[in-house]
Amino acid sequence: MGDVRPEPTPTAGGVPVTEPWRVCPATTLVYYLTDQSNNTDRKGGQYMARRTDPDEVARKKSRIADEAARLFATQGFENTSVAQIAAAVGTSPASIFYYFPDKASLFRAPFEQDIPAAERLIAEHADAADPLEAVLAIVDALAAEAAYPYAQGMLVESLRRMGHDPELIAASEQAAATQRAGLAALISRAMQDGQIDRTLDPSFAAQWVLTIIDACYLNAEPGRSPSPEVRRTVLGYLKGTDRGGKDHE
Repeated sequence: MGDVRPEPTPTAGGVPVTEPWRVCPATTLVYYLTDQSNNTDRKGGQYMARRTDPDEVARKKSRIADEAARLFATQGFENTSVAQIAAAVGTSPASIFYYFPDKASLFRAPFEQDIPAAERLIAEHADAADPLEAVLAIVDALAAEAAYPYAQGMLVESLRRMGHDPELIAASEQAAATQRAGLAALISRAMQDGQIDRTLDPSFAAQWVLTIIDACYLNAEPGRSPSPEVRRTVLGYLKGTDRGGKDHE
């Protein structure tokens, strides 16, 4: 029998692939901490199952999204880099990309969070005994968000981004559709109960209520909720007081 020769070690650029961190320095940390073949972590020569705390992940994503929103609102999307966001959070750009695939997804994060928030808000008031008060409670909650320090800047920047990000449009439309449907159902009930103008079209009225709320974002003062003023405006519209309607008791 001839000599049995060991198979040559594959190389990349002259470096053995058994040492991939030398081939691609960016993968060093991942290589050391993660065994990609069985999704385990390596520490001290031992392998341990990887554990992820969902609450901790949510907290980190929320903090990153908050800092990103601050920079996007004050500097604009184009003038804000992932490196700047990472510096504001006190981490590295690589860590940012662990939670968000790109800068566009970072910008979308608050708008995507609006979807489950809208579902919770509508569900909370859908079966209220007093449908008009439920409408006003939803108005209060949505208008109060205009007091968020960077709400105005993010709204303006989102209008600029709409033409460049279909996913941003989809997220905004989904949240608005949930709000509109919930408000329309409550407005319809309030009309049946004689609480508001019975000549209104529920769907059209719900859209106008949301339009009134949207307008307050462009004029609200940071830290001061416009809810009382918005509530009065919405109530006057729904009851038709400008057309001689009777005020809601």
